[in-house]
Amino acid sequence: MKQTVLTVENVIKRFPGTVALKGVSFELHAQEILALAGENGAGKSTLMKILSGIYPHREYEGKITLNGKECQFTGTAMAENAGIAMIYQELNMELDLSVAENIVLGKYPRTKWGSIDWKQVREEAEKTLGQVGLHLDTGTIVRNLNPSMQQLVSIARALYRKPRVLILDEPTSVLTEREAQKLMEIIRKLKNDGISCIYISHKLDEIFELCDRVVVFRDGEKISEHQKALGYDSSRLIEDMIGRRLVAMYPKRAAQIGEEILRVEHFQAPHPFAYGKNIIEDVSFSLKRGEILGLAGLVGAGRSELVSAIFGAIPKTHGSVYLEGQEIQIREPYEAIRYGFGFLSEDRKKNGYVWCMNIRENMTLVTLRSMVKRLFVNAREEEAQAEEYFQRLKVKAPGLETMITSLSGGNQQKVILAKWLMGNIRILMLDEPTRGIDVGTKSEIYKLMQELTENGISIIMISSEMSELLTMCDRIIVLGKGIVQREFARGEADEVRLLQASSCT
Repeated sequence: MKQTVLTVENVIKRFPGTVALKGVSFELHAQEILALAGENGAGKSTLMKILSGIYPHREYEGKITLNGKECQFTGTAMAENAGIAMIYQELNMELDLSVAENIVLGKYPRTKWGSIDWKQVREEAEKTLGQVGLHLDTGTIVRNLNPSMQQLVSIARALYRKPRVLILDEPTSVLTEREAQKLMEIIRKLKNDGISCIYISHKLDEIFELCDRVVVFRDGEKISEHQKALGYDSSRLIEDMIGRRLVAMYPKRAAQIGEEILRVEHFQAPHPFAYGKNIIEDVSFSLKRGEILGLAGLVGAGRSELVSAIFGAIPKTHGSVYLEGQEIQIREPYEAIRYGFGFLSEDRKKNGYVWCMNIRENMTLVTLRSMVKRLFVNAREEEAQAEEYFQRLKVKAPGLETMITSLSGGNQQKVILAKWLMGNIRILMLDEPTRGIDVGTKSEIYKLMQELTENGISIIMISSEMSELLTMCDRIIVLGKGIVQREFARGEADEVRLLQASSCT
């Protein structure tokens, strides 16, 4: 019989107007990788915040036992000291501190005089970085690292605290497939070293490859449990997650592609970190009415910078943009909005929504000016329009006045999409639109994209999921080394050819 490391018994967590967890119970065994699966809003992240001490024990009902002892955490430090460490989906790093400082933050080794022992800081940082297979100068500022390196540093920081249980929330969401495979090798090594892991992911292929057991959540309840030893059934697991049969993940593309609507010529965009250098050197492409154009490439290829510069979110270095044959100048996002552009950015927390506003206020940000009557916003019209898209996109929330920060990632994404759909858009640019989103919500977004193109709206989509690009896009442009490496028509490419083009081989 396997030793039980962590036990969760009948945990209930209430928020105003909703119950996020409804008596959840499960066990985590020694040297096990346990997956928690479910739609956005199913309660997974809420439970992890309880286990990591973000929600103290007085704010929930139920019992948590770690290594046979009941835990009543009052904060994250207490959870870490007990042996639970968490890697968050949105990396919580001090970007302007060094790698070494981030790893030992809050647990600095001290000299006998009480000052920080910087020699030991560097030694401990190098030791823990070695555990995750990362070898770099520990004095490097974290802001200068790419996302995959930042992810490994965050894992090293957790390992420095010598956890018995490591919780990973969507750890591969910012990684390429190759980087994700490397991370999974590291997690297997940690398992062999005696660490038990809770792994949260919407990527079922990762779960099937990596995890020993899967616990499925839906609407705050534990629905089912699946064991790798007995064989995983993807259809059954998805049905358990969404509560219905998923007929097809991807809709059939049947949009009529029209004439050219957008043309970008000899575009250059600045590098986000290297002053005076360009990350996009010379990129030209066109977009047709009703078309989904995919932008592929490795992390650092400049895909996000390209669309951000087109939208005016960052200044371009050089290049021209033509809309329906006429050259236009976009220096600020409001000018792009006026021309009918919408832009769903990669980092929804930073650029997608206003954290101190509710759902209604975030939905109507772009169109609010059109609702002003005699110097005042027509509140009735604002609420009616927001309610229409709230229902159309099936946002899971008590109502329009719910704060957007209390929503799951998938429902936040729906609110941001509604913000653009409420406007008179002609071109919608989507940067990783399904990152960190469950399979049910992914399917809804794909169907919405299909509907938009059927209505003549053109879409530029960036995605790190090759299957998503290959299935949804009418054409795919591959970026690398600042230029267009290859262009593929629908049906011409496969994952191997995309990867070869992305690697510039």
